[in-house]
This record gives sequence, C-alpha cells and structure tokens, in this order.
Amino acid sequence: MKLTGNTILITGGTSGIGRALAEALYKLGNTVIIGGRRKALLDAVTAANPGMGAIEMDVADPASIATAAATLIARYPTLNVLINNAGIMPFDDAAGRIDDAVSRGILDTNLLGPIRLTSALIEHLKQQPSATIIHNTSVLAYVPLASTAVYSASKAALHSYAMSQRFMLRDTNVRVQEIAPPWVDTDLIKKSGDPRAMPLDAFIEQTMAKLGGDDEEVIVEAVQAFRANPGPNEHALVNGFNAAVVADPIPV
Repeated sequence: MKLTGNTILITGGTSGIGRALAEALYKLGNTVIIGGRRKALLDAVTAANPGMGAIEMDVADPASIATAAATLIARYPTLNVLINNAGIMPFDDAAGRIDDAVSRGILDTNLLGPIRLTSALIEHLKQQPSATIIHNTSVLAYVPLASTAVYSASKAALHSYAMSQRFMLRDTNVRVQEIAPPWVDTDLIKKSGDPRAMPLDAFIEQTMAKLGGDDEEVIVEAVQAFRANPGPNEHALVNGFNAAVVADPIPV
C-alpha cells in the first residue's frame, strides 16, 4: 500500500499492534480512525494523538458493524484503507472440552468480524481511486499453537479468506495484504517482557518498512521460516486453482 495520503480505519486500535500501527501511520500524515469497544480507551489514544479519529464498535456484533460502517462512510468519504486488526486469544485444550461460548467469541471476533466489516465497506472501497484491505493474521495461521487451537484455526481461516478475497478483487482497484506477526510483546496474552517475544517497536519498524511495498504478505524475518512450512509456491497454487475454477465453474 502507499504509506501516505490515506484515510485508514484500524480495528482494535486502542492497544498493542493496533495502536502502534495507528500511531506510526498517523505520524506519516494519514487520516487515521481507530475502532474499539471501550470509549475510555479510545479517548485516551486520541488524546495522546490530537487529530486522530475514533469510533466505538464491536467487531463481534453484526449490528455494531453495520452502524459503524454507515457512520464511517458518511463521516469519512475518502476512507480507502481497512486494517482488520482486532482479535482475542484465549487458551484452550483441544484434548478436552472446549467451552462453546469461548470458541464462538474467538470466531466472531477473529474471523467473522473481518469478513463482516470488509463486506460492509467493500463497495465503498471499490469506489476509491486506490484502496487496500489488510488482514492481521498470525504466524499461527501457518503453524498452529496447540494450546490455542481455536485461535490458531481462526487465523488460518482468515489467511485462507484473504487469499480468496485477493483473487476475487484482482481486477479491481482494491489490494489485499496480510500481516502475520510472530509472538509480539503486547497485552494480547500478557505483556511480560518475555525474551521470546519480539519487541513491539521492532515489529512495527520492520512491518512499516515492508508495508509500503507490493508484497501480498507483510512478514518480518522471524516469521519467514514458519511461512515456508506450506511451501513457497502457495500463492501460485491458489491462484492457478481459482483460475481453473473460473474457466470451468463448479455447479451450484
């Protein structure tokens, strides 16, 4: 994506990677709107960044998404970048009983939230001269962490959705990029300074350096070996498969 001259919505923008990305993009002169559930946190971030916008929204709630999308389109007619960043990461045990309410919460937030919000904004984005959709997945989309089985599955599903969406939008002005962070030292689980976690500032620096290019996936060096797990020709395989389906459609 181009790094300047945008109007950007970032969900989950009150903490962690979302806030850091919002502030980095805001410093470049973009119009940035952060989305989140808690007004007090939204107010704190915008107070620290005068001129940054905010909107209360819950990506796990379809009605909240619909209301927020209508407000955003009316208030920010030049909105051209959507960063689906909001996510939750409860631990679970796939060898035992997993609470259904917890699983539904993960899927509503991490998978259906991005799908629903993108769907609500896609026609508006298509009308912009240049637009970008960014999905924040995870290294666990490629190599699942067994103790977060549902979270890992939600990110793998979002990665798959992003590839399909990228293919379907190939002839439009809307690009689809994916950010797949490693373990970053944020409060997604617990901000503890664990030496195994990548420092947030280093992650943002490396991500911003790559975000302005043409890469379909924006991956820091720490993720490269894990990304190679499914094979380096995955995109060619997915695009070739979909092209064949377009040429010979599956009956529906």
